Amino acid sequence: MSLTSFIVVEDDKKTQETIKDVLRRVIISKDNTINIKYFTKYTSELKTIIDDNSTRKVYIMDIELETKTSGIEIAKMIREKDWESEIIFITSHDKMFETVYRSVYQVFNFIEKFYDMEKRLEKDIELIFQKNFDNKMLCISNRNVDLQIFYRAITHITRDKEERKVLVHTDTNVFKLNMNLNDIVNLLDDRFIQVHRSCIANRQRVHEWNWPKNYFLLDNGGKVEYLSKKYKKEVERVC
Repeated sequence: MSLTSFIVVEDDKKTQETIKDVLRRVIISKDNTINIKYFTKYTSELKTIIDDNSTRKVYIMDIELETKTSGIEIAKMIREKDWESEIIFITSHDKMFETVYRSVYQVFNFIEKFYDMEKRLEKDIELIFQKNFDNKMLCISNRNVDLQIFYRAITHITRDKEERKVLVHTDTNVFKLNMNLNDIVNLLDDRFIQVHRSCIANRQRVHEWNWPKNYFLLDNGGKVEYLSKKYKKEVERVC
């Protein structure tokens, strides 16, 4: 799903103006086709937007609104319908941090209004754009296979010696290709780096390198026992 709109729910006029300034500054430089909608409370129009989970959105919400429906309650409604859109909470009370994370699944960030709010919000929006527009793909098409995988979905690529095939590992699948590692390297971008003679890793998906024990941990909890000290210097240079 592509990013189509920013939804701001904020009843403080001064804070809403600050958010508007940040969004104008960042979004116009990125994509002027993206919609921005502003609300001061939960409405039927906002409900319609939440119920439409065909598009990916970014919600920027105050936690405490001057109505009976709080930002946390709105976020719960969002997550009942939509696990893809991002939620950023804005608040005047830093003590709400624990309540938010206990109540709402997958919050992108929690920003205090009086602690570098503008700077932090701008940084978050930049990160969301980077995440959203990372649509580069590994594309392989021949008489034996027609494969398209987002680079960001690939955790690592290994060589199967017995079958003489390349295995492309994702979070949920392993794809077998009649290729060698040298051939596939030319189809990848610079997030991929060779870490073993039989393994290429997506360094953006690696959580920890364990050189003494020759393995690395992925951000999904997986453990890959393909790590050679021969490649340590180059890995540390780019990581």
